[in-house]
Amino acid sequence: MAAGAGVGALCRRLTGSLRLSGVRPGLVTAGTPGLTPNLFHKSQAKVDLLHQLKFLHTTLSRKGLEEFFDDPVNWGEKSVKSGDAWNIKQLRAKSSEDLHKLWYVLLKEKNMLLTLEVESKRQLKPMPSPERLEKVEESMKNIDLVVREREIALRLLQTGHEKPVPGEWRHDFLGRTYWYSYKEWPIPWYLNKKYKKRKFYYLPHVERFIRLRLEQSLRTRARRQSLEKTKQKLLERKFPHLAVKSQSQ
Repeated sequence: MAAGAGVGALCRRLTGSLRLSGVRPGLVTAGTPGLTPNLFHKSQAKVDLLHQLKFLHTTLSRKGLEEFFDDPVNWGEKSVKSGDAWNIKQLRAKSSEDLHKLWYVLLKEKNMLLTLEVESKRQLKPMPSPERLEKVEESMKNIDLVVREREIALRLLQTGHEKPVPGEWRHDFLGRTYWYSYKEWPIPWYLNKKYKKRKFYYLPHVERFIRLRLEQSLRTRARRQSLEKTKQKLLERKFPHLAVKSQSQ
């Protein structure tokens, strides 16, 4: 009798738990024996959601702050082999999606190299292959140029304007030329006191200073070119074998 009462109490508790959890007895008896499929019925959607959320991570789960440091194989090496920078011709052949992915790969590489540079300065040791940072920066600059070219081409096709905001070339009171972007004002321009204070012209006596400024810029450029030629001749005189090799190429 005691055993029968215990079994009856167990059955009543089991029936009460099924009623509270919202599981119908017909589903339990119709499926496979046991309560496992019905107990996980409500949590199945949560499992699928977690399975989908893991694709949002761009970093592998087994790596964390380790990606800010170089590969342990390269630790202690004086030089590390690396490829050349991405040039514009190679990047133009890639799609926008590939450029987007490559940008973030180079960004992670740049962060790692900057971390390595700071750590080398802290330890008062030379950074292994510092030219890698220059190659990464050059590649990112070329990607930016290619993306800007595509944006300009698309804008010319859609609107006929090269600039993102329409405008025109204007002069300031010193005779300098700059691009003025059109803006929306709540009142007409002839009633706008702030706009009327701006001068988009220069007086005739400023023309002399414009010529002097142009002459100064031309002299500065000529002086820079002369300095580069002098430096090149000095290097050719100091390293004649390199000069002959460059002339043969």
